[in-house]
Amino acid sequence: MTDSKYFTTTKKGEIFELKAELNSDKKEKKKEAVKKVIASMTVGKDVSALFPDVVNCMQTDNLELKKLVYLYLMNYAKSQPDMAIMAVNTFVKDCEDPNPLIRALAVRTMGCIRVDKITEYLCEPLRKCLKDEDPYVRKTAAVCVAKLHDINAQLVEDQGFLDTLKDLISDSNPMVVANAVAALSEIAESHPNSNLMDLNPQTINKLLTALNECTEWGQIFILDCLANYTPRDDRESQSICERVTPRLSHANSAVVLSAVKVLMKFMEMLPKDLDYYGTLLKKLAPPLVTLLSAEPELQYVALRNINLIVQRRPEILKHEMKVFFVKYNDPIYVKLEKLDIMIRLASQANIAQVLAELKEYATEVDVDFVRKAVRAIGRCAIKVEQSAERCVSTLLDLIQTKVNYVVQEAIVVIKDIFRKYPNKYESVIATLCENLDSLDEPEARAAMIWIVGEYAERIDNADELLESFLEGFHDESTQVQLQLLTAIVKLFLKKPTETQELVQQVLSLATQDSDNPDLRDRGYIYWRLLSTDPVAAKEVVLAEKPLISEETDLIEPTLLEELICHIGTLASVYHKPPSAFVEGSRGVQHKRLPGSTGSGESVESPDTGSAAGVSDAPPAVIPSQGDLLGDLLNLDLTPPATTGPPPPATSGLQMGAMDLLGGGLDSLMGDESEPVTTRRERPPIPLRTGTPQSPQTLQQSPSPPDYSPTELGGDLGGSSAMGAGFGAAPAAMPAPVSGGLDDLFDLGGGVGMPMGAFSPPKIVWLPAMKGKGLEISGTFARRAGVFQMELTLTNKAMSVMTDFAIQFNRNSFGIAPAGPLQVLTPLSPNQSIEVTLPLNTVGPVMKMEPLNNLQVAVKNNIDVFYFSCQYPISMLFVEDGKMERQVFLATWKDIPNDNESQFQIKDCHLSSDAASNKLQGSNIFTIAKRTVDGQDMLYQSMKLTNGIWVLAELRLQAGNPNYTVSLKCRAPEVSQCVFQSYEAVLKN
Repeated sequence: MTDSKYFTTTKKGEIFELKAELNSDKKEKKKEAVKKVIASMTVGKDVSALFPDVVNCMQTDNLELKKLVYLYLMNYAKSQPDMAIMAVNTFVKDCEDPNPLIRALAVRTMGCIRVDKITEYLCEPLRKCLKDEDPYVRKTAAVCVAKLHDINAQLVEDQGFLDTLKDLISDSNPMVVANAVAALSEIAESHPNSNLMDLNPQTINKLLTALNECTEWGQIFILDCLANYTPRDDRESQSICERVTPRLSHANSAVVLSAVKVLMKFMEMLPKDLDYYGTLLKKLAPPLVTLLSAEPELQYVALRNINLIVQRRPEILKHEMKVFFVKYNDPIYVKLEKLDIMIRLASQANIAQVLAELKEYATEVDVDFVRKAVRAIGRCAIKVEQSAERCVSTLLDLIQTKVNYVVQEAIVVIKDIFRKYPNKYESVIATLCENLDSLDEPEARAAMIWIVGEYAERIDNADELLESFLEGFHDESTQVQLQLLTAIVKLFLKKPTETQELVQQVLSLATQDSDNPDLRDRGYIYWRLLSTDPVAAKEVVLAEKPLISEETDLIEPTLLEELICHIGTLASVYHKPPSAFVEGSRGVQHKRLPGSTGSGESVESPDTGSAAGVSDAPPAVIPSQGDLLGDLLNLDLTPPATTGPPPPATSGLQMGAMDLLGGGLDSLMGDESEPVTTRRERPPIPLRTGTPQSPQTLQQSPSPPDYSPTELGGDLGGSSAMGAGFGAAPAAMPAPVSGGLDDLFDLGGGVGMPMGAFSPPKIVWLPAMKGKGLEISGTFARRAGVFQMELTLTNKAMSVMTDFAIQFNRNSFGIAPAGPLQVLTPLSPNQSIEVTLPLNTVGPVMKMEPLNNLQVAVKNNIDVFYFSCQYPISMLFVEDGKMERQVFLATWKDIPNDNESQFQIKDCHLSSDAASNKLQGSNIFTIAKRTVDGQDMLYQSMKLTNGIWVLAELRLQAGNPNYTVSLKCRAPEVSQCVFQSYEAVLKN
C-alpha cells in the first residue's frame, strides 16, 4: 500500500477527527494521523491548529514518527513560536539519545527552526553534538552552526562555535571535514571580512587527505575551498595540482568542473617552461571532452565553462576541434555554443577543416544557426589572416545561393572584412550591389549603405544606389538613417559637383523632418561643417578608420579572471560576475587569479592603509583592453588647445588616411588626387539653436561651389606657403574643452616639466650620401610639457635647398607633426640650420617593430628622402602620471603577474634619492619608498600619452652598482622600451 492514500480529498470536520486520532493510545493510529497531517500540510492546507497535539507525539521511540513530527515542527514553528518552545525539552533530551540517528535528527531540526526564542536553548545541545563520538552527528552539527550563524551571528561568535568548527577541519572523518569546510565557507561568504577560512599549508594538507574519501558533494565543498587558497610558491602549487588531478576522472561533472577550477587557478603560478605544466595541459583536455557526451543540458553548462577556459588557455583544447563539430540532433542552444568555441579555437592549422564545416552549416534549415554560421565565417577571416581570401570566396558562394537571410548576414560580415583588410577585397562590391533589392533587415541595409558610401569613388552609380534608399527615408530604422546620412555626406565630399542636390535633400530630411535627436544632431553637425569649412569636413568624415580588432567579443580580462574563479557555478553559465545577479552585497566576493612567480617579493602597501574605497578606481586608471593595439587605438583624439605663442596643434601634413611609405607622399607633392588638408580662414558662423542655414544658404556659402579638388590641394610647395596654410583654427571652431590629450601640453600652467629632463644627444638620421647632400641629425626632447623633435639640417650639396616639408608614417603612439617644418630661408651650400618641430600624439596608429620606431619622410626641392629613427618612450610620459598610493596598490594587484617583466640596470652609482629626482625629471614619479634589509625599494608610476599606465618597483642597495627594475603594465609590449628609458635616464 503506498502513501498516496493520504493525499485523497477529505471530508469536512477532518481536523477534529485528526485531533482525536493524534491523541489515541494506539501507536499505529497516531502514526497514520501524523502522516495525514503532513499530507494536508504538503498540499497547502492549514493544519497549524493541531500544533500541540502533534508536539505531544514527539515522546516516542519510533524513528519514522519522530521524523514526521520534526518535519511538522520545522514548518509551523515560525507561525507558532510560543508553542514551539514546548518542544525544546524534547530536543534537548533527544540530543542525548543513545541512537546517533536521533541525536543528529534533533540537532538538525533545531537548526532548521528559525525562531529567535529557541536559539539560546540550542547552544548546549549543539556544543555537545559538535564533540559527539559519532561522526554522523558531528557532520550534522557542523552544518547546524552555519544555520545558527544565519539566524544570530553574534551568538555563534560569543559561544565559540566558530573555533570548534575550525577544529573539525582536522577531524579524522572526511565527511565531517567536508561539512565543516562547507559551513565555514558559507559563513565566510556572508561575512567577507571575517577571515574565517585561515588557510595554511597544514590545513590544505588535511583537506587534500580528506578529498579522496569524501562523498561527491563533500569533494565539491573541499575543492571550492582549495580554489580560494593562494599557494606560497610554484612548488606548493604543483603539489596541490598533482593531488587534485585524479578528481578529473570523477563520474560527477560538478566534481570535474570544481577540479578544473582549482587547476586553472594554480596553473597561473606554474612557470610555463616546467615539464609538469605541459603534462597538466594535456590532462585537462580529456575530462572536458568527456563532459560533452552527457545529456544536452549538461553539455550546455560544460560548453559555457569551456568557452571561458578557451579564452584564458586555448592551448588546452587546440587539438580537440572535432569534438565541437555540431551534430544534427544537437539542440539549438548547444549548436550555437559549439559554434562560438569553434571560432575561438580556429587557427591557421585547422582553418580549412573549420571552414568546410561552417559552409556545411550555412545550408542547414535552422535559420538562427545558419545566421551564426555565416557570421562565424566572417570572424574566421578576421581572426586568421591567411584564411581571409578563402572566407571571402566562401561568402560569395553563399551569396550566389540567393537565400535571403544568408545573403544579408554575408553582407554584414563582408563589411567587417573590409574594415580589417582595406583595399584588398573590394572587387566583390559589384556582386554585393546586385543584391541590393533583396535587403530588408536594418543591419544588412546599414552595412550595404556603409560599403557604398566608403567606396563611392569605385562605384559609378553610387549616387543612384543611395538615392534609392533615400526614397523611403522615414520608414527606415534609425541605424539605417544614420548610416545613409553619413554615406551621402561621404559621397558629396568625394564627388561634390554631382551630388549637391542629394546632400541637401538628406540634410533637410535629417534636420527638419526627423524627430530623432541623434539623427538631427548628426545632420546639424554635417551641415555646419560643410557650410563653414569643407576641408575640415573632409578631415572629419573621411578620416582613416582604425582596423577592427580580431576578437571583439572576448570577455574583458579582469572579468574573465573572476569568472574563471567561479567555474562550475551559475556565474560561469551566465558569463556575469555573481554581483550582477545575486541580490544585495552578501555572498558576493570579487575573486582574481594569482600571478605567476616572477618578481620574488609581493608588493605590499607602502602605506599600510586599506585599499578599500578604491574598488572603482582601477577601471578608470588602466585601459580595459589587454592587448597593446587595443590600448593604442583607444585614444581620445581631441586636439590640444593652444593659447598664444605655442605652435598650432593641428597640422595639415598629418593626414589621417595617408600611408607615407606606401607611396602616399602625393599630397606633399601637390598631387590633386589626394588633396592636402589646408585650412582657410572663414568668418565666424554663430551657432543658433534653431534651424541652421537653409539649403539655399548652403549653396551660396563659400564651400560647395568652390570646393574643387584642385583648390583643396592648396599650394604646398615651399615652407612659407605651408606656414601660411597652417595658421590658427578657424574662429568658428571654439576651443576644445580641456581634457583628453590637452593636459599633455599643460599650456594652462599646471605641472611644469622639472629641470634636467633627459634628452639623448643628437645623432645622424639621414647621411648626406643618402640625402643627395642633405644631412639630418636629430634627437627628441620634452620641454615645458611639449614633445618635440630637434633637428639640424646641413646642406653638403652644391645647390640651394628650399621647400622643406616633413611627414611621419603611422606609428605605435600616433606621433605626428603639430605644425609645419619651419625652414623660412633657403638653405645655402655648407650651411646648417637648427629647427624645432613640435609633435603631438593624435595621428593615425599602427603597431611598429620595435615599438618606438618612427618612419619619417622629408621633402625638399630636390627629392623626397626616407629614414627611420627611434624615440625614447620617456618622451611620452605625461606630467600627470603620479598615481595615488592606494590606487597604485590596487592597480598593481589587479594587473596579472604574467604582465610583469624584470630587468637589470648595471654599473649605476646613484643613491635612491638621486635616482628618484633624476627619474622625476622624465615624469617617472616615485609614489612610495621602503627599506628592507638595507635595500631601498622605490615604487613608481608613469603614464603614456595614450592613457596606458606603467607601474614599477626599483630596487637599489648601497654599494651595489646593479639595480633591479620590475615593470607591470596592461600592455606588456611597452615594458622593454620603458626599461631602455630607465637605463638611459639613470646613466645620463
